[in-house]
Amino acid sequence: MIDHIVLVKFGESTTEEQLQDVIARFKALKNHLSGVIDLQAGLNFSPNSQGYQLVLSVRFENQEALEAYGPHPEHQAVAAYIREVGRVDSIVVDIRI
Repeated sequence: MIDHIVLVKFGESTTEEQLQDVIARFKALKNHLSGVIDLQAGLNFSPNSQGYQLVLSVRFENQEALEAYGPHPEHQAVAAYIREVGRVDSIVVDIRI
């Protein structure tokens, strides 16, 4: 199994409504991807977040499912929306478990 974790930082102009929309779009990906065991998305409330407001965590069955995720059209649409609403930076971590 593979855990794929993404932290996203947005600019000051990004609204709470837009953040909630990003979360909803992330969660909807589960319906379009194969090889997903679990998918969670939400707002980061840690005081040690260094400004990263949103977290996505996806557990994939295997490496092949992770590799299919990146170029998938639904994922690309969410990535485009994130850029549109003010993504400043992101951190991605993939671990085998």
